[in-house]
Amino acid sequence: MQAAQNERVTRIGPGTPCGALMRRYWQPLALLDEFDPRLDPRMAGRPLKAVRLLGQDLVLFRAADGSFGLLDRDCPHRGADLAFARHEGDGIRCPFHGWKFAADGHCLETPAEPLGSTLCQRVRQRSYPLKCVAGVLFAYLGPEELAPPELPAFDCFRAPASHVFAFKGLWRCNWLQAFEVGIDPSHASFLHRFLEDEDLAHTYGRQFRGASVGEVDGERWPMTRVLREFCSPEIHHDELAPGLTRLTTLRLINERLTHVRVTHAAFPHTFVIPLSETMTITQMHVPVDDHSTYWWSFFTSFAEPVDRETMRAQRLAHMSLPDYVPLHGRHDDWAFDAAEQRTRTYLGMGEQDINRHDQWAVESMGPIQDRTREHLGSSDKVIMANRRTLLKAIATVEAGGTPPMVLSAGEAEALRGPDTIDCIAPAADWAAFWQQQAAAKRAAAPWLASTATA
Repeated sequence: MQAAQNERVTRIGPGTPCGALMRRYWQPLALLDEFDPRLDPRMAGRPLKAVRLLGQDLVLFRAADGSFGLLDRDCPHRGADLAFARHEGDGIRCPFHGWKFAADGHCLETPAEPLGSTLCQRVRQRSYPLKCVAGVLFAYLGPEELAPPELPAFDCFRAPASHVFAFKGLWRCNWLQAFEVGIDPSHASFLHRFLEDEDLAHTYGRQFRGASVGEVDGERWPMTRVLREFCSPEIHHDELAPGLTRLTTLRLINERLTHVRVTHAAFPHTFVIPLSETMTITQMHVPVDDHSTYWWSFFTSFAEPVDRETMRAQRLAHMSLPDYVPLHGRHDDWAFDAAEQRTRTYLGMGEQDINRHDQWAVESMGPIQDRTREHLGSSDKVIMANRRTLLKAIATVEAGGTPPMVLSAGEAEALRGPDTIDCIAPAADWAAFWQQQAAAKRAAAPWLASTATA
């Protein structure tokens, strides 16, 4: 990739071509958990926090009636920092001169002005639309004259709260290298290789540890074994709709059986992958700024309700609150252990949290990967295709057009699922087999059954 193209696809601040593209979509901004005093005691008395998204500094607060407001962080009077505003229930007040703002950005009071002043009627702080889905507040930072699009009718956005759990984590790198690790089917055989398998009874909520659907000679195989023993997959990618791509990865086990892993990539930075036989992960890689990214994971269960406390505890064990910063990183070599690398894992950076594996891969590239120095192979075909789509979408927005996945209500409703699976299938009939298994999983989901009859 040429240096100018690399700049074009990675810079996302206001006024940049890729930034203009990113502002056409709803972006995850904050977990509702971030306003839970049990996790952040500061929220008990002052539910307000500074946030950064797409290179913009913002302030997010919850009003006394439970609604949320998202405003630019600099006061429109003299530019003081509203992250230190007084929270007054129905709005926030700048401590510099007492100007008060409602959640919609309207100025409510300018108390230092003379009696009868109408200045506040002429002042408005830029506010941004918010919506709460699956325990996450989404923000739309696009042009005010354009109506926000609809979110696709993906399972993670339609499942009841009992069957979805959301979490996030910060990586010190550009959004694109973070996203590209997720649409790279071959890396899991190396980066996430475990040299020993675990008892399948103790794998809840942990990626690549559970069993694949199906059997090999009557034996259930965990994904760790499949990835370890079959490391050169056959990769297919098929566009199902503009901006929605199915990735099918085949690992031939023997002449009778093949392992099938089906995932999906949704433009601009979402992918949907299987976690287990009954749970999927929808993950989004959202730019904080050019050099940092939050990954957002939505875990959707098609069987019993999610064990929210267990899944939260599993992940908080590796994070520092309130900003969901990993405990390990470049500052301590991601806790690399050479003895572990020799005996237990291919990477040597822990067995409990594979997010650290991906974190190392993308952070070790530097804040923005220099793609002029890379040498891509045939296993990188999905990454190459996505970059072409990204460059085309940026050009579309520059020309005044509508990029992929900016959806109307009807278009959003048509994008259901998407189905994912890890399964061991008959080599001669794998396509029909995985679709049958995915359909059976959906048919057994209690919340999908109730939706279908509603």
